[in-house]
Amino acid sequence: MTGVPASAAGGHAPATAVRPPAGLWNIANILTMIRLLLVPGFVLLMLHDGGSDPAWRSFAWAAFAVAMITDLFDGHLARMYNLVTDFGKIADPIADKAIMGAALICLSSLSFLPWWVTGVILFREIGITLMRFWVIKHGVIPASRGGKMKTLAQGVAVGMYILALTGPLATARFWVMAVAVTLTVVTGLDYVRQALVLRRAGLAAQRERAGREAVR
Repeated sequence: MTGVPASAAGGHAPATAVRPPAGLWNIANILTMIRLLLVPGFVLLMLHDGGSDPAWRSFAWAAFAVAMITDLFDGHLARMYNLVTDFGKIADPIADKAIMGAALICLSSLSFLPWWVTGVILFREIGITLMRFWVIKHGVIPASRGGKMKTLAQGVAVGMYILALTGPLATARFWVMAVAVTLTVVTGLDYVRQALVLRRAGLAAQRERAGREAVR
């Protein structure tokens, strides 16, 4: 190595392709918008005839399933194809919480699911979202494997409650929901721990920088 820049040595520095910013109307954002639009449609289907018609509940399940599937793909597509936008950063978590919250509230209002289950899940989801904003200046709390398992368990459990199941499946959904609630609480506590560690580290780094600047 000569330590001489390529331009000074007669060579050419490698050109780095600069991708233009993603536009609003990309596949990732469209999937997010579809998920948002599915929320009122799901509510209407679920509450039709007081939730007593198995056919309408099957339609509601289909809307919920489509919403959950789009949740799996929009973020992945945005990162893979550089489609991350400010709209997506805001709308994606809102859409996630909206469809799950709508499903839980509908199930509890129809007396298919205890209100305390809905309260625990919604408290955790909203609380963790607010906590992420609380520590965002110190860093980002990454999604954990446990968090992904929690999302899957919640989706399966809620989906089973949406359907008018009977017999062994109706019994099985209770245990699936029990697993989902357990993962909800355990992963929520872990995120709180991560947030506190991240904030302490961030504040310590700030104090260290302030001390160095005071010495100058």
